[in-house]
This record gives sequence, C-alpha cells and structure tokens, in this order.
Amino acid sequence: MVGDWIDKYEEQVKKIYEAGNEIANHGNNHKHVNNLTYEENVQEIKLANEKIKNITGIENKLYRTPYGEYNNTAIKAAKDSGMITIQWSLDTLDYTGLTGEEMWKRLEGKLKPGDIILSHNGTEHTADSLDMLIKNIKKEGFEIVKISDLIYKENYEININGTQIKKEK
Repeated sequence: MVGDWIDKYEEQVKKIYEAGNEIANHGNNHKHVNNLTYEENVQEIKLANEKIKNITGIENKLYRTPYGEYNNTAIKAAKDSGMITIQWSLDTLDYTGLTGEEMWKRLEGKLKPGDIILSHNGTEHTADSLDMLIKNIKKEGFEIVKISDLIYKENYEININGTQIKKEK
C-alpha cells in the first residue's frame, strides 16, 4: 500500500489486515523511484513502513516499487532497508477502468504457478471483481497464497524483468 493511501484510509487498512491479508510497502507517495536518490528511496520506504507498523504492529519486509520501476539505486535502497523487492508477472490493467470480465480475459489461459497478479486498491472495478477473479483462478486449479509464502527470501537474484530467480548453487 502507498503511504498517502494509508493516511486517508487507516480503518480500511486495519480491516484488510485483520481479514488475514498481507500489507506490503508501495512507497510513501508513489514516486518514480528511478528519479530519486538513494536517500530519497530509503525515505519513501521508511515512511510507508512506519505507517504500516503503526496500524498493524508488524515489521513489513515486502516492497514493490511504484510503476514497477527499478534500478540499482532503488534495489540497493530497498535491500539496505531490510526489504525484499517484489514484482508482478501478470497485469489486470484494472487501473484503466476495465471490468472484472475484461480483467479475467487478460488472465485466462496465461496463469502459471508462481504468478503475481497486479491489481490496485481504489480502482473503479477491482474490489467488486475480486470474488469472481479469485473463483476463476481457483477453478483453473491454482491456489491463492500470500506473497511472503511465494517469494524467495534467500539465495535469489532479480533478473532484468524484475522477476525473482532462484540462484543455482
């Protein structure tokens, strides 16, 4: 979640967390991280983490850069801040106003084990489409898991597409 969204919707963040969902850091102000200095990247991460902790009590370790942007500076700032950087593999394009049916058409037949699906809070149709999307994903034989259950936490690298790859020993 973005820090400024957390500021506006603290009660919703609390409800989402208490419902068993994982809350992760998406920067404090959704800035273009490629344009930020190392120190500015660290500050964006730190401020959002403080907001997450104030509401949930957890020490968040997950970070997805805004816009899916990343560079060596942003990745180093995240790593030095104790964060695990994540990226998506499938995009619902929910932020463009697509309906749930249109989002499903983007996912259907493309899902594979380990996929991370990009969707957003606060978009026009995402919340009212989640139930249908989740049912369809499960019908395809997939299990929905938390990001922390899916990602590599040790012995990995991030490829040029922002995808985690397990390092071979």
